[in-house]
Amino acid sequence: MTAITNFMRQQGFPEEPADACDMRFQGLYFQPAIVFPLVLVAVALQSAPLFLALSAVLWWNVVFPAWNPFERAYNRWIAAPRRRLPMSPAPAPRRFAQAVNAAFNLGSGLTLLAGWHVASWVIQAMLVAAFSLLVFGKFCLGAYVFHVLRGEAAFANRTLPWSRG
Repeated sequence: MTAITNFMRQQGFPEEPADACDMRFQGLYFQPAIVFPLVLVAVALQSAPLFLALSAVLWWNVVFPAWNPFERAYNRWIAAPRRRLPMSPAPAPRRFAQAVNAAFNLGSGLTLLAGWHVASWVIQAMLVAAFSLLVFGKFCLGAYVFHVLRGEAAFANRTLPWSRG
């Protein structure tokens, strides 16, 4: 098992051939490739409106997964022209991870508006740490927590990037 295969399983996708798995993985990384830099900009600017806007978009993705604007853009402008597999609506572990992300962005924005700067910095640090694990380590903390909360800790541990299944 590779880190990519483990990541796909962690996200709730079924096993598939390596080439299909790699293509779907590229699609899954489209959203974080856009959202993480925006989070970094929000942190640098201490921008409550940007945190709140990111939260709203992410909550949209959770409530209406078939209308996720990132996946729709990926399907239209990247997958279709390059004949890649289109992204399908997110499975439950991925939606849970998006909800956690949305909640942390909401918390960052609201604590900034309330003037609770230390609390906001703590939330922002956790948000950046989780994104760093995702982007650089192929480990989605939110999806991992989803499986643990469902009593599937053994499965969750088998989806760690360094796990061999």
